[in-house]
Amino acid sequence: MRCSRTVLLTAAGVLLAATTASGTAAAAVPGEVVVFSTELSPLTVYEDPHGCHKLPPDAHVLTNRTDRPVTVYADPFCLTPGLTVAPDHGSHVAAGSGSFSA
Repeated sequence: MRCSRTVLLTAAGVLLAATTASGTAAAAVPGEVVVFSTELSPLTVYEDPHGCHKLPPDAHVLTNRTDRPVTVYADPFCLTPGLTVAPDHGSHVAAGSGSFSA
């Protein structure tokens, strides 16, 4: 009887830990903005971006992998009128001087 109780308590603890960890992991991944520049350079990834971000000088395509709209600008300071990119969508961006805000 004592062994069964220990096994049950251990199993319940493992199940609770697994459930809590998966809930926390899902909440900790709010999204990312990914920028493709060229085939010769790695992707630039902005984890949970907030505010204005200058794009890499050779940026070509921005992908919005967040759950909120992202605005793309032709200037590096997010001041000009911008193009809104919906969640799970992408857009070509201005190379050399562009930016985005999330």
